[in-house]
Amino acid sequence: MNDYKNIKQELIKFLKDELLKTGLKRATLGLSGGLDSAVVAVLCKESFGDNLNCVLMPSQFSSKSSIDDAVELCEKFDIKYEIVSIEPMLSAYLGNMQGSNLRIGNFSARLRMSVLYDISARESSLVIGTSNKSELLLGYGTIFGDLACALNPIGDIYKSDLFDFAKYLEVTKNIIEKKPSADFYEGQSDEDDLGYSYSQIDALLKDMIDENKSKDELLKHGFEASFIDKISKRVKLNEFKRRLPIIAKI
Repeated sequence: MNDYKNIKQELIKFLKDELLKTGLKRATLGLSGGLDSAVVAVLCKESFGDNLNCVLMPSQFSSKSSIDDAVELCEKFDIKYEIVSIEPMLSAYLGNMQGSNLRIGNFSARLRMSVLYDISARESSLVIGTSNKSELLLGYGTIFGDLACALNPIGDIYKSDLFDFAKYLEVTKNIIEKKPSADFYEGQSDEDDLGYSYSQIDALLKDMIDENKSKDELLKHGFEASFIDKISKRVKLNEFKRRLPIIAKI
């Protein structure tokens, strides 16, 4: 994936066309200071201009650099933004989660999406998603949290490819070079959570999903059996996150 000029043009067209279909003219985007939302923000700025509103939603667990990096991006690309802290809302319920990092992370993601949808109602706008293909396949996201959106321009792009795309889009250096993290708690790292680097995971996913290679073929390609089994199981178990709720037919 290196024809970034055409990819950019296609994604801008996608965003414009899909927003037009809704009858709305504005877009709302959660900006975390991470790579994925930065890429989407730049694409949305080119697509919607001043009709884009980015929302920064720190909590008491967010790093200062996340806000600083998000603000730097907005200033570079002249993107309108506002800051809405979720700390009061999170603090009100924190005692019920008994220090579970996973539950705190999921609850934080759902609080942020609630804020985004409320702001989208205020602005008569559409919420734009920021989950990449790697995250979607692995289920590395919070259902009804960061996975919720009306449009997603990067859901068919693997995380490892987004780094070069971000460079092409001239995303700020601090964002491109930082370690991928959902910033749910201090020291949290996506790749530590997953157990492998995105480059390792994406190499397997491209062969397994895009090329539909069998396990025997993947083994011949040099992937370890335990790695194949672990990632394959994760993709299957998290399929429910990638589809609408199943409705019983009677």
